[in-house]
Amino acid sequence: MSILNAPYFNDEQAAFDHVEGIIWPQGPVCHHCGCMGRITTVKPNAEKRVRFGLKRCGDCKKQFTVRMGTIFEESKLPLHIWLQALHLMVSSKKGVSAHQLHRTLEVTYKTAWFLAHRIREAMRSGDLAPFGGGGGMVEADETFIGRDPDEPVVTKGVNHKMKVLSLLDRTSGQKRSFVLDFINAKVIGEIVAENLSREAVLMTDEARHYVKIGEDFAGHGHTNHSAGEYVSRFNPLVHTNTIEGSFSIFKRGMRGVYQHCSKKHLHRYLAEFDFRYSNRVALGVDDKARAVIALQGVVGKRLTYRRPDLGA
Repeated sequence: MSILNAPYFNDEQAAFDHVEGIIWPQGPVCHHCGCMGRITTVKPNAEKRVRFGLKRCGDCKKQFTVRMGTIFEESKLPLHIWLQALHLMVSSKKGVSAHQLHRTLEVTYKTAWFLAHRIREAMRSGDLAPFGGGGGMVEADETFIGRDPDEPVVTKGVNHKMKVLSLLDRTSGQKRSFVLDFINAKVIGEIVAENLSREAVLMTDEARHYVKIGEDFAGHGHTNHSAGEYVSRFNPLVHTNTIEGSFSIFKRGMRGVYQHCSKKHLHRYLAEFDFRYSNRVALGVDDKARAVIALQGVVGKRLTYRRPDLGA
């Protein structure tokens, strides 16, 4: 049976039951006072404008739903439509455009664009655990895309493009990406130092800004891309091919699906691609499990129409 036939994609009450089971695994929690005991469900009634999923706290006497304190808060869009959009975004390897969501879900383009950004915010990982613990190998590399509005256009080089630094832990398969204003040893060194364990073995290309950075870790392997060396002739484990492959997916999605992205929103598109790459089938995470992980990330994240660029 198609996953799209699941009740929570088509029925509003089933959608609330599904989300509540993920966000409240131990039972409903009052958004106002934190109570878990004396909570009752208010029966939905369209004539009296009693909405689905409404709960009443017996302690503080206030009402709430599972939407409160999440990316779904203050949204008039039915929750089962939200779940359809979330599934489309987590299951599409190169992403799904707001125009495609607008056509598929039959909502306005403005609604589709904004709910996509809210879902990307849910995908953003807050994990600060350093990569490379126990002597694991971590690849680091930069890529360039689009045009940086803060830089003048030049005919040579890549300084006028938006700059991205990514780190990839080979052991866990996790990836983190960062938008950079400048590429130099100081900027990259600070990010690498904050996100890598001292036990890690750093893998990079021949870029000079990694020479000093690599001295702070257990090891530093590098290849010489300018000389056509992509895997070390002395050690086949020394390469950055894994992270280069992730860049390929990112760029095909950005150019083929999204077409354009402004710099102020780039961090959120990076979070989307990092999320899918870090929760891919090769790591044992299928589409359904990926959607559950994304739903677990909706709590405590709010974007508003007035300031959709916040939450970085």
